[in-house]
Amino acid sequence: DQETGHMVFFRGGWANLTNDRSGEVFTDVFGASGNRNDNNSGYYVGAGLDLVLSKNVWGLFGGTWVLGEIGVEFKRWNSEKVAQAVPTTCSVAGVATCSTELNKKVQLTMLTVNVAPKIMFMEGSRFRPWIIPVGLDFHVISPPSSDTSVLDIGVQFAVGAQVRVWKALHLGVDGRFHLATGQTDTTNNFGTAGAYLGIAF
Repeated sequence: DQETGHMVFFRGGWANLTNDRSGEVFTDVFGASGNRNDNNSGYYVGAGLDLVLSKNVWGLFGGTWVLGEIGVEFKRWNSEKVAQAVPTTCSVAGVATCSTELNKKVQLTMLTVNVAPKIMFMEGSRFRPWIIPVGLDFHVISPPSSDTSVLDIGVQFAVGAQVRVWKALHLGVDGRFHLATGQTDTTNNFGTAGAYLGIAF
């Protein structure tokens, strides 16, 4: 039954960076081969838990739940064949055992772990919309930035809805925007839109 509250969910869909990562040393060696890793769209897959904190906003609003979402999300941005950083810079430095790699696919990825309050409306209905007013994000980017940094933090905002399709099974859609603080000296803001399968327990 949906009203038991907690849920495990599995997500996937489209993701898009607000700024691409081209022109960095580890992404394409500043475009040394003439090609740049300049795509900013891709896909994400993720999973998480919704844990019920209150089924009436602690007595303030009946029929409105507050949940705590804990999630993890992997993103892969569309990646190009470019100059590969370590063998190319090693070769330029004159190391005899190194050779220049100018046509190697360098994968651009990102991992996000988040903790967020989720407000879910319409208790008792098969259809339940929800919002995340603001949540906390922890990001890991790969490859590292030109500062050789990988860790960033930020916030996210989200809106979504889910439908109970059969017993504990739910299908939902959501859209999210993630605003990062730029600890890596790169712009790590991105948005996602996709679907999820939830199993209540």
